[in-house]
Amino acid sequence: MTLAICIGVLVAGGVYLMLQRGMVRIVLGFVLLGHAVNLLLMAAGGTARRDQPLMDLVSPRTAADPLPQAFVLTAIVIAFAITVYMLTLAATGGGDDTEDAS
Repeated sequence: MTLAICIGVLVAGGVYLMLQRGMVRIVLGFVLLGHAVNLLLMAAGGTARRDQPLMDLVSPRTAADPLPQAFVLTAIVIAFAITVYMLTLAATGGGDDTEDAS
């Protein structure tokens, strides 16, 4: 139950920040959503009720599925790359859209 509440708070905070006007706030909202998705993937893998994902040490019936862990690792790398790219865009973006074009 605590994990579900934590995921919900992260999603709510991420959506709130992504609806803001500043680019840095949008990036922070994206980071929060990335963390929420990673927690959701780990929870879906059922690692709390399984043993280690090593087949040599435990029975295959109780071994954890390593696929959600691999998905989370991949998602962390992709989210970090997109965050760096978005922060670069925020730093070089110049001004707001509210400036007069003339």
